[in-house]
Amino acid sequence: MASTSDIRNGLCIKFNHDIYKIIEFLHVKPGKGPAFVRTKLKSLTNGKVLDNTFSAGHKIEDIRVETQTFQYLYAEGDQFHFMNTESYEQITLDKKILDAPDLLKEGTNVMVQINTETDMPLSVDMPASIVLEVTYAEPGVKGNTATNATKPAKVETGASVNVPLFINEGDKIKIDTATGSYMERVKE
Repeated sequence: MASTSDIRNGLCIKFNHDIYKIIEFLHVKPGKGPAFVRTKLKSLTNGKVLDNTFSAGHKIEDIRVETQTFQYLYAEGDQFHFMNTESYEQITLDKKILDAPDLLKEGTNVMVQINTETDMPLSVDMPASIVLEVTYAEPGVKGNTATNATKPAKVETGASVNVPLFINEGDKIKIDTATGSYMERVKE
């Protein structure tokens, strides 16, 4: 059993007869009244996100997880296939477990959290950023670097990302996997 002082991002807990992963948390100490912890929890079984407040010192049941490196192989409908980089064992995960499935490129290494009691995969942690090639974008015009205006662009995985006006087809861009937003253009 853990308490609210052990809460951190990525912690997996049992709550309301389900397994949740803590996405965000905030310790609050008001001037009047007891301290509490505001959390944003994501269900690892159905993907729903809920807000919950725990009072300070509240006992929470954490789940023992093991993190392993897997390589993304391919997608088949809503099923995504991964291979363990050490044992070469393959697993298939449903699309709803993934945070940003449209940004996954074949060959990308991800960290999979596995419940040690049941050997079931709980969640997939993508790399912080990923470099993808732009396959379609309206042509850029010289001088379009001065404003913060954006345009939609398609990347090689099929995802649509808003990019600055100077980005053209064939450019490689770095995308933040947490928000799905453009970070910078990558020169090779």
